Amino acid sequence: MSEHESNTPGPPRHHKPKPFAPIDFEPFAGGADPARVSEAAHLAAQALVRRGRDSDDPKVTKRLVKLADEQGLEAIAEMWAESPARSLPGALWRLYALRAATIQDPERISVYFKAGKDTAQVSHAVAGAAEPPGAEEMKTMADAILSGAFDGEFDVALERSAAFCRVVALGQATLADGVEHGNASHASKLTRSSHLLVKTAEDLEHAANAWRLGELD
Repeated sequence: MSEHESNTPGPPRHHKPKPFAPIDFEPFAGGADPARVSEAAHLAAQALVRRGRDSDDPKVTKRLVKLADEQGLEAIAEMWAESPARSLPGALWRLYALRAATIQDPERISVYFKAGKDTAQVSHAVAGAAEPPGAEEMKTMADAILSGAFDGEFDVALERSAAFCRVVALGQATLADGVEHGNASHASKLTRSSHLLVKTAEDLEHAANAWRLGELD
């Protein structure tokens, strides 16, 4: 989704974070050389994870967690969004995008999470949200999950993010059932988002297993 195709040099552009929500969580389109983009994406992802895991400085972890806030989620998308879902850059992209979705609209995410948490009790426990899971708790959990990718066990961070996706997806499906007759369009949108998040959860769980096997690259 690059807009930097002019041959005339210009002043550096400052990316602003693109508003993101789970319903918008889809790969971006792009037109660069796939092989070069893939290589750059993998190298950048490896360097980022290594930087976080090699450092004991909490300030480094904080900077890595807020990378999308500072650089703009679109800038990260240009690097990683087209990577295979079950790869290191693909997994990192999902972690950053899910955090951005939560920070962007924590109230709405908390509504979904509350609607799904009682049914998806195991996933709720794994995700690790405080009680009651309000907007601030959602933001705290999102930061904690992404922080864990750099200062904790990377596979655990992926599994926590997957669990979060499953709880939110179940909440969306539950709410869709409740509004189906009164607002079919909204119900359809929630159902579609729920399906996307379940697929995201599956990809993150696969990536977590691959990491444990030393096969996530």
